[in-house]
Amino acid sequence: MYTIIESTFALALQKVFLIFWSVFSFTFLCSCKSDTKSIIIAASELHEIIKDDTALRANEVTMSENQQWTYYLPKPTENQIIRHDYYVLSYNEKAEQADWVAYELKKEYLKDQDFKRPYFIEDPKVITHSADWRNFKKSGYDKGHLCPAGDMEFDLKAYSDTFYTSNISPQLHEFNSGIWNRLEQKVRFWAAKYDGVIVFTGGVLKNTSKTIGNEKVVVPNYFYKIIFKNQKGNYKMIAFLMPSVKSNRALYEYVVSVDSIEKMTGIDFFPNLEDTLENSLEKNTDFKSWIFN
Repeated sequence: MYTIIESTFALALQKVFLIFWSVFSFTFLCSCKSDTKSIIIAASELHEIIKDDTALRANEVTMSENQQWTYYLPKPTENQIIRHDYYVLSYNEKAEQADWVAYELKKEYLKDQDFKRPYFIEDPKVITHSADWRNFKKSGYDKGHLCPAGDMEFDLKAYSDTFYTSNISPQLHEFNSGIWNRLEQKVRFWAAKYDGVIVFTGGVLKNTSKTIGNEKVVVPNYFYKIIFKNQKGNYKMIAFLMPSVKSNRALYEYVVSVDSIEKMTGIDFFPNLEDTLENSLEKNTDFKSWIFN
């Protein structure tokens, strides 16, 4: 693992090289041949370089004081990686929602400020525009938070940022206010018990054809949540997969392996972990090390 300084310096050098190479390639190609085809080729190569640089920045590990946890983010896909102050998401334009949202829930974040709930608005950081909240109107589905507003009540801006439509997914009310809410409360319990955890969550966007609204927001049949803890090299992980229906079952009955969620979603969750450790953690379904009472 690179140190913070090494990572920042290496990325800066990469960006300088990419800018230099893009200017050189474009100038050289255009000077060799002045015909339209050469210019098109030069522009195409310039586009590819810029695209590669965009991907590099999307995969950049943000190592600020509040975001060192982002080292554990899932492997980037072709989707947009959107970074807010206290959570990160991968926006899936086709599904008009995030296919994963990740955030750190520190023990000191657990506060009840009773902030006034703002209106849901489009996420200004999503280049292709996140779905309009009106897609949910009279749809029969809640605007289900992925990064819960209740986990961000330590700061007004952090709380307000959870009301972007990039951070919601269609959920049946009985599910959203029922077992999903119970799981969110359990995560807060673990954050207090284990001095903070990292959370990955989202809907399973594959193998579902139901949509709502004019923008055809996909309605997931299942939702997942992965809770991860690294305490001085001692790793623990637990994952849940829940059908989006009303349920009174115990939470531990929904414990699954991370491997099974990866197969359903196509997402590679912990690519930066050492392979042996990653394989061991991701196939595990033992929940005994997590206190449920």
